[in-house]
Amino acid sequence: MVTDNTEISPGSDLPAPTGGGRYNVYTGAEAGGKVPTAAQLGLEPPRFCAECGRRMIVQVRPDGWWAKCSRHGLVDSKDLELQR
Repeated sequence: MVTDNTEISPGSDLPAPTGGGRYNVYTGAEAGGKVPTAAQLGLEPPRFCAECGRRMIVQVRPDGWWAKCSRHGLVDSKDLELQR
């Protein structure tokens, strides 16, 4: 069951822009906060870099998304699927 008070657990094996950093990748706030329901359901791509908290350039496509941090590079949803 999905609840609104789920906390983010850092993932050390993910790329820097979406990995276990200091910031929530969906809100830009300090890590450990609430994750929006749409993100919990997998309907929302990350919008902020986990390492530096900067807003990322995000492109959503029919088969996934990619997000680019100006400091920490590019991450693609296809790459994350391979790690699951």
